[in-house]
Amino acid sequence: MTTLTLELFTILVTGAAAVLYFVFASFVFGAGYQPTSRSAVARMLDLANVGPTDRLVDLGAGTGAILFRAARERGADVLGVEVEPIRILILWARRALGGPADRVRIRWGNLFDVDLTTTSVVTCFLWPGAMERLKPLLEAQLPAGARVVSHWHPIPGWTPVAVDRPRHVFAYRWTGPTTAPASSSASAGARSSPSLQPVVVNP
Repeated sequence: MTTLTLELFTILVTGAAAVLYFVFASFVFGAGYQPTSRSAVARMLDLANVGPTDRLVDLGAGTGAILFRAARERGADVLGVEVEPIRILILWARRALGGPADRVRIRWGNLFDVDLTTTSVVTCFLWPGAMERLKPLLEAQLPAGARVVSHWHPIPGWTPVAVDRPRHVFAYRWTGPTTAPASSSASAGARSSPSLQPVVVNP
């Protein structure tokens, strides 16, 4: 094997390893990488009616497809939360190079540790298991009137106010917990369930 061939082989192997890491590494943290299309992002922001008065938290921000558009195009104050280190570097670089830095904050850490009590909009593109874990956090912390928009996977047990089926977008509005009568299978007392608006389905 010549020196040039060896160098090319090394570059190809290194590149392939980098791509595999980037795409599959966060399975270690609970979700693989899959970018959100521009049309899905636009629909998510539309259905959530994101504007300059909103504080938007993007859970599992990836490389910033949602959060930077929310800040630039809608003027929202945004927080992107991501656990995977390479994507965090990309997010920091994008913030430094294009911003808008005054409206974009990046947090490296576990999305389940984020305080959502002052959040008006939550966006997410997470696997079903993560959505199941996220549900009680949303119900415990979101203020009344907060909007939640999920791409591809719905929130288990919640009824969306709008669904864009072609783009797999589910929009919700949290109006606070309601007390439902305890069933015979309940452990004790009453249980809390999400109070949501009627369904509006977009074909």
